[in-house]
Amino acid sequence: MSSPWLAAPARAEAQHGLVRRLVRESWERSMGRHLDPDNLMPELAFDEDELRDHRLGHPLAGVLPVITKLLVNDADDDSGMLVAVGDAMGRLLWVDGDRHLRRRAEGMLFVEGAGWSEREVGTSAPGTALELDHGIQIHAAEHFNRLVHPWSCTAVPVHDPETRQIIGVIDITGGPQAVASHALPLMEATAAAVESEIMVQRLRAIADRRFAGRSRRDQPTRPTAVRAGLQVLGRDTGLLVGHGTVRPTELSRRHAEILALLSWHRQGLSAEALATLLYDADEAAVTLRAEFVRLRRVLTNVAPALVPASRPYRLVTPLELDAHQVLSLLDRGAHRAALAAYPGPLLPDSTAPGIVELREHVAARLREAMLTDASVDLLHDYIRTAAAPDDVEVLVACLRLLPPRSPKRAGLVARIEAIEAELAAP
Repeated sequence: MSSPWLAAPARAEAQHGLVRRLVRESWERSMGRHLDPDNLMPELAFDEDELRDHRLGHPLAGVLPVITKLLVNDADDDSGMLVAVGDAMGRLLWVDGDRHLRRRAEGMLFVEGAGWSEREVGTSAPGTALELDHGIQIHAAEHFNRLVHPWSCTAVPVHDPETRQIIGVIDITGGPQAVASHALPLMEATAAAVESEIMVQRLRAIADRRFAGRSRRDQPTRPTAVRAGLQVLGRDTGLLVGHGTVRPTELSRRHAEILALLSWHRQGLSAEALATLLYDADEAAVTLRAEFVRLRRVLTNVAPALVPASRPYRLVTPLELDAHQVLSLLDRGAHRAALAAYPGPLLPDSTAPGIVELREHVAARLREAMLTDASVDLLHDYIRTAAAPDDVEVLVACLRLLPPRSPKRAGLVARIEAIEAELAAP
């Protein structure tokens, strides 16, 4: 028996003018959303800068070489095939392949930055694959919108290898060859390879951090002129990263606190001011001097250019925090990229007064941007993170923006009621 996920030409009922149940149900969803089958209006979700930032922060950005090797290299300028990669919301992030076909596809806004979810354009392989969380082929007139009938496509969702949540979609679009019998297995194999590569990259990162933490005797001692960075968001300790002679190095929480404060206060801090931001105690100055001796010893071995100067304490070489990147993205209006770059609060377990202030500042800036400028989809993504799990104001704002029949409303209402009941409990 043929698979229901294959395109109609491969199925016997197509000869009798019947429509696959999966396709018919997708048409019904499209009509229920009041989409016009004669009017195709995908939304351009990003401007040029926002698209660049969103792509840089997307988990599929680091595995594009796998997709290129398996699919794009065969979709050359005369292949009659396009390869598209989208995010979990169906927005196309990369479109490559036959350049003549790309120009034709521009006529229906099948372009980078455009939204091709089922909610926006009706039945299509990328949108319906995301809707059903399954690979699928859509052939010609199976598309809900008549303007897409000249095209056929096969698409598969891509999942996070650990959480199994959908993180994106891979699609091939073209003529009948895009729904050949071998196309769906090829796409499923590509998605599996992509997910495996994401996991491999994560394991390599963990191994690098463990290696850096075991022994630093073989670390280079030459100064580096390359700007380093310190990762402190969503981490209990700091991770010093960079290029050239600087290897990823895990720092203790106290050392991360010191470097974060000096990075933030680039003009420098007196011993008394820095001690107050770190300890808020009478013996803080003495404790700070002892801690600085240990910090200088660590940095001399791994990044000598970052050894702080004294009187006042300051960094001679610029050190960028990942928190700086989040704020910079917010300043540029790249809110989705900022949210993607925010894995969690700044050194969440730190009680140092200066760190608590920085943590609250970054979190407040992100929350303000989400409340004032974010789309409903982005706001919903925000409340699914650890940044705003019990923020009733944010939940209510998202509820107001959602369409009346959105299935997401029930979950939001339940969360709001649970939080209010907990607050009202004696």
